[in-house]
Amino acid sequence: MESLEKILQQHPFIQGLAPEHVQLIVGCAKNAVFEAGKFLFQEDEEASEFYILRSGKVSLEIFTPEYGPVAIQTVGEGDILGWSWLIPPYVWRMDGRAIETTRAISLDGKCLRGKCEKDPKLGYELMKRLANVFEQRLNAMRLQLLDIYSIKVPDKK
Repeated sequence: MESLEKILQQHPFIQGLAPEHVQLIVGCAKNAVFEAGKFLFQEDEEASEFYILRSGKVSLEIFTPEYGPVAIQTVGEGDILGWSWLIPPYVWRMDGRAIETTRAISLDGKCLRGKCEKDPKLGYELMKRLANVFEQRLNAMRLQLLDIYSIKVPDKK
């Protein structure tokens, strides 16, 4: 059985961090399993976790009065899930529901925030890495909206 430290060190989000920073993150980590249909988090709840998905798939959903839950993106193995733990008021802005059995490393957001406050270098490194995740998710959402509304994007020449 692999240790959380070894699993985290091998993940692209963590790779390249100083060993002392990896140790700090491991101190906030635990394994988590979510069966299909179970929520990892729900909108308006306290955002206290951050996930590195090891297997399975999670649907990111928003609730609309007219249509009920609407999936806006699906994430899976290797993806990072959740940044609301880092941004006040630390509340989820959507639902995250497992659509198949999902295994993840769950990182305690309060624990990580505390460690980032004490070690600004760790905080800066995590923020840079999360900024890449933000960009990827926003770009994916942009492409999805283009697809939904069948907007033609002119070729760049």
